[in-house]
Amino acid sequence: MSKKVIHKADTRGHANHGWLNSYHSFSFASYYNPERMGFGLLRVLNDDTVAPGMGFGAHPHDNMEIVSIPLAGELAHKDSTGNEKTIRTNEVQIMSAGTGLTHSEYNHSKTDEVKFLQIWIFPKERDIKPRYEQKNFNPEDRQNKLQTVVSPDKDNGAIWINQDAWFTLGTLKPGFSEEYKLHNPEHGVYAFVLEGEVEIDGEKLSKRDGMGISDTDSFNIKAGADAELLLMEVPMK
Repeated sequence: MSKKVIHKADTRGHANHGWLNSYHSFSFASYYNPERMGFGLLRVLNDDTVAPGMGFGAHPHDNMEIVSIPLAGELAHKDSTGNEKTIRTNEVQIMSAGTGLTHSEYNHSKTDEVKFLQIWIFPKERDIKPRYEQKNFNPEDRQNKLQTVVSPDKDNGAIWINQDAWFTLGTLKPGFSEEYKLHNPEHGVYAFVLEGEVEIDGEKLSKRDGMGISDTDSFNIKAGADAELLLMEVPMK
């Protein structure tokens, strides 16, 4: 029998700093909920909107895999290893903080908001050399199917992560139905609905709802309306 946890969109933590409007699926900064300390090795899922020209000043990280997925607008990145990049919709960025680095993130636009997901996952190997990667993914390759964008396999076209974790994106039409098979039955999957409505293992989810499912080797995904879906498969311990 699968184990499920459902986080409706309106139950997330919320902080509005004016320049930053952030929703937290798990405990983060001033939002603390002992029942929401993460899902397996997934520690942070922040849904951020940053005002034009504003951003996060330089701050440190270590021993964390940090994935950023822009949903709208352009996000500028600069870090202490010399990377200075801008990521846009259809791109995915990963930073392995490893032994430690500092980075800053800013809205590249002076006129438009930037919306992005910031996701933290505990690493498989600690104290690796910090690394950075970003890649553009063809949105046609996730039309009514699942597109792998993050993977521990270095040769499957996704960006590499220092963990046994897989991220997949789907832009799904009503009537879509597919079985998701986990890479390891000891893993779990945290599903996050970006837009629309989906049904996962019989549970109906709407925009910005999250659901974790574990203790299973597969589950069914159905789209009840035009939908955008992110699946994050991670080890549970």
